[in-house]
Amino acid sequence: MKHIEIDEELYQYLASNTQYIGESASSILRRLLALPGEQTKAKSVSADKVTKTFSVENQEVVPALAKKHENKNVFDVINKEELAMQRGVVGRFLLLLSALHRVHGEAFSTVLAIRGRDRLYFADSEKALSESGSSTKPRQIPESRYWVITNSNTTRKKMMITEVAKALGYVDEQIEKIRDLL
Repeated sequence: MKHIEIDEELYQYLASNTQYIGESASSILRRLLALPGEQTKAKSVSADKVTKTFSVENQEVVPALAKKHENKNVFDVINKEELAMQRGVVGRFLLLLSALHRVHGEAFSTVLAIRGRDRLYFADSEKALSESGSSTKPRQIPESRYWVITNSNTTRKKMMITEVAKALGYVDEQIEKIRDLL
């Protein structure tokens, strides 16, 4: 068994290409690279501060968020284990936004209208957010074309998640549950 370290972006990519819970990193890579080989069952997940470590032959990859579902409900795709593995609010914030994007697809574009008094919160590019204010710390929402500012405090992030959920048609009770995941 060999071990490799990969950065967060690659981990998210692997996790997003998981077809079933418990699929090994080795199986995912074999499928993506069109290589022959056995599918192995998963055993455990390990994570550290900066990188994700996988045992290439026998390691479970828990999907960051499940693929799009027909029922269009974010609660069916949010992986609470992955949220719990995040070290901070920014990581959870990005995972929640990614889940909302994955479920609502093109309707997610409504987030572009959500903004503060003097600042954009969401944009199609890092440049647009950087130009909207100082030290915005733009980050791309995983697996989407959208960017979001991340330098705001937790209260502001909760307000942003609330506005996104409202724009996507969630009712107050659901919005509160989504916000509480942050």
